[in-house]
Formats: sequence, C-alpha cells, structure tokens
Amino acid sequence: MHKRSVAGTIFDIGNITVLAVIALLTLFPFLHIVAGSLASAKEVLASKFILFPKEFSLEAYRFIFSENTLLRSLLITIFITIVGTLINMAMTLLMAYPLSRNVKGKRTIMLLVVFTLLFSGGIIPSFLVVKSLGLLNTYGALWLPGAINSFYMIILINFFKQLPVEFEESAKMDGCNDPLLLWKIVIPLSLPAMATFSLFYSVSHWNTFFSALLYINDSHKWPIQILLRQIVIMSSGGIGDASFAAEASYVVPPQTVKMAVIVVATLPIIMVYPFLQKHFAKGVLLGSIKG
Repeated sequence: MHKRSVAGTIFDIGNITVLAVIALLTLFPFLHIVAGSLASAKEVLASKFILFPKEFSLEAYRFIFSENTLLRSLLITIFITIVGTLINMAMTLLMAYPLSRNVKGKRTIMLLVVFTLLFSGGIIPSFLVVKSLGLLNTYGALWLPGAINSFYMIILINFFKQLPVEFEESAKMDGCNDPLLLWKIVIPLSLPAMATFSLFYSVSHWNTFFSALLYINDSHKWPIQILLRQIVIMSSGGIGDASFAAEASYVVPPQTVKMAVIVVATLPIIMVYPFLQKHFAKGVLLGSIKG
C-alpha cells in the first residue's frame, strides 16, 4: 500500500479544513432561515441573527397554512415542475439523439442551436410570440418557450456519442427500429445523464419567477415563487384568513412568516436531490468528456 508523504498529508488536512469552513459558511443562511421560522416572536424581534432558537414556535407555519392559498401555489408549482421537466427531457432527448448520429442537415441544425446560445430575441419579442400563440395566462407559456436548453442538449449529444455502438448494431440486426432502439437501448444506458438534466430542469421550473410574473395574470394560477414575492412586498403575511390575520398580527412578525414560506418553498426540491445524487456527478462528467 502506498504511503503518503508528510507534505501530501498536510495538504489534505488543509484542503479538507478549508472546504469544511466554506461548507459551514454556506449553511449559515439556511440555518438562520429555518431557525427564524421556528423561533418565537419575542426572540425574532430581539435578535437580528438566529441559528438555534431558544423558544420553538410553529405559529408562522400555522399562519401560512391557515388558508389554502399557499398549499394551492405549492401544488401548482409541483405540477409545473413535473410536467415541465417531462416536456424538457422528451424534447431534448428527441433532438439530441438524432444529432449524435449522422443525419442529413446535422451541421446546419447544430449551427442554429449554437446561435441560440449567443443570441436571443429579448423580452418583448418573446412576449409577442407567446401572446400570438394564445399562451398568455396558461402554463404552456412557462413550458414551451424554453422546452429545450441548448447547452444541456449539446452535453447530451456528447454523452450519446460515447455510448457503445455495438449495442445499437446488434439491436438493428435483430430488427429493432429507431424509436424502439431509443426506448430499449439508449435511454436505459443514459440514466445518469438523464437524471442529472432532469434535476437541472426541475430546479429551473421550481424556481420559475420572471416568466410566471410576465405571463401569468390570474392569481389563482401563481406558483409559489410569485406568492412568496407578494408576501415579501406586503410585509404582513396577509395570505391567511382575516380572523387569524388579526390574531397573528402581534404574534407572528412579518419576517418570521417570510422565513416560513421560504422553508416551505425550498424543502420539497431539496428532498429530491438525494434520490438523484448517485447519478449526478457521473452524468455531468460522462456528458462533458469525449473519449
């Protein structure tokens, strides 16, 4: 067994220490938000920064769930995320796989794809296109304009190029057509990459804000991020019923309500990551290295 030198050991210790300190620093804001949402009103008003609440209180969560507004926005966001991610992955997969093979017009199509990485139409032309298609105030306005991320698609093309061609040749010799080949051979071999980009797409949909603000006018269709913005602007947490709002005006400080909403809006997407973690690093590396 190879024995590490003293200099190498010191370097490892120093490297681990620095990374641990950086990791702790990045955790402080999250701990502050969670602790602030669970702290009592008296403690929140008395302290500017809380890491561990001395008095636990669930009044902020009771307040934001006192009416179904937040729950409805949360369910809408889950719906937008699931459907949007499925559309993204289907469109990206169906375009990336043919471009990873020798198809007619491949060079021209790739030039058009790269062009979209450098230039975009802008907000006003995009709005006019969405309006002309009749997508205003519909969730299609959040899904269709960004159905394919060009950067993700290029990485996925490189990933497909690395797949063993022997599997595809054997399948074709057995009479397998292209759609069946994609479903039976390519997709099972591409699970790490697909899990990685599914996570990227889902986080993007979960955090959708500007597109929803621009295209969704009906407050009953707002995702959680738009509702969170309204709460921040109002600075009163006035999303509960009137009776409880009057009761909680002196019990739950506005900043505590904001922190509780942030926790509720962030926790579900964080919980998805552990299920995709084992595919995450492998998918990114295999999609970005040609060999």
